[in-house]
Amino acid sequence: MAEPVIEIEVVYAAVDRQVLRTASVAEGLSVRAALLESGIEAEFPELDLASCPLGIFGKVVADPEVRVIQAGERIEIYRPLLADPKEVRRLRAAKAAEAKARNQ
Repeated sequence: MAEPVIEIEVVYAAVDRQVLRTASVAEGLSVRAALLESGIEAEFPELDLASCPLGIFGKVVADPEVRVIQAGERIEIYRPLLADPKEVRRLRAAKAAEAKARNQ
């Protein structure tokens, strides 16, 4: 007897292009297993799909090896941040304070 199959979407936005792919995967797979079964690694061989951060509809999945994917959900593959947003804001504020002090 064949395993039940569900439809999901997998999305990844590289620097130069974005891909949204619909995939049919076995029901009951974890988010990570469904991602690996989707075939997206053929389009982005540089991605480490075994360890990259993942989300579903804009919310980070804390444990993608355990969380079971549901029909119709969209797995999002996140790129690593180039800079910590908090650190960038702190540096910008320090630079603005320095410029204000010079102008007084």
